[in-house]
This record gives sequence, C-alpha cells and structure tokens, in this order.
Amino acid sequence: MSDQSKNKASDSDPLHGQSLEKILLALVDCYGWEELGRRIEIKCFNIDPSIKSSLKFLRKTPWARTKVEELFVNMPD
Repeated sequence: MSDQSKNKASDSDPLHGQSLEKILLALVDCYGWEELGRRIEIKCFNIDPSIKSSLKFLRKTPWARTKVEELFVNMPD
C-alpha cells in the first residue's frame, strides 16, 4: 500500500491507529465512569469499574465494543 493510500485509509477511518485502551481512556476522561455506564449499560462500567476489567470484557464482547467505538467516534472534540 502506498503512503498516499495509507493516508486516505486513516482519514476515512476515525478508529485507525486507536487502540481499544486509548479509546476507553478518552471516553472515561470525557464522560467519567458514571456517565459512561449510563450511556452504555454494561456491568463493567457500572459496578466497580476499571480499565482492566472493561478491556477484558470489551475484547470478548463484539456488540459492546461496537457501542464503545460508536460513542468514541461521536464524542465531542
């Protein structure tokens, strides 16, 4: 893939180069655990939340990861 093609791919994909951990940290920083748990109702956000437990759950649960990624893409700047 040429450099120009790589640049186009990263421009069109807002998740390009973002790890799940970076996404989760940005969401927690923006919303906090309480608001994040309200927006996406999963136990790892609402009951004793932590980055480690959330990453473990999200890596195994595609529907929850999709919701997290969607929220990240639509997060205010």
